[in-house]
Amino acid sequence: MGRARETFGKKETQIKKDKKRKEKEKKRLEKKDSRDGNNMEDMIAYVDEFGAITSTPPDLSQRKVINVEDIQIGVAKSAAQDNTTLIRKGIVSFFNDSKGFGFIKDLSTQQDVFVHVNGLTEPIKENNKVTFEVVRGPKGPNAVNVKIDK
Repeated sequence: MGRARETFGKKETQIKKDKKRKEKEKKRLEKKDSRDGNNMEDMIAYVDEFGAITSTPPDLSQRKVINVEDIQIGVAKSAAQDNTTLIRKGIVSFFNDSKGFGFIKDLSTQQDVFVHVNGLTEPIKENNKVTFEVVRGPKGPNAVNVKIDK
């Protein structure tokens, strides 16, 4: 049997493959050499006092000492409020007896506060002057302990 003929196209393809293989091997060796030159110190990153990542280590002479007892976790406790500031005065701007809700216009803040029949201590009508306390409800401020102001 005859041997396979090597055509011009096959030779060119083989030359290209060999060239590509040699370039790939060269890149692999360069990458390996550059990795060996790096040590662990070159890979370490530091965070400065502003939170930025830098390659320089921090200056230990400017280090601040923080006492563990000075750290507060959570919300700071507020001072006790007077009961007189909790009780507000207002005018009933709207109240629907059949549905059992309405709104009171706060005289100090001119804000409308929602009132439900469950927050009443006595029956109210529109344009009544009332005293009430404000609590935070799921949809905003709610008036409770609503009484007619005499």
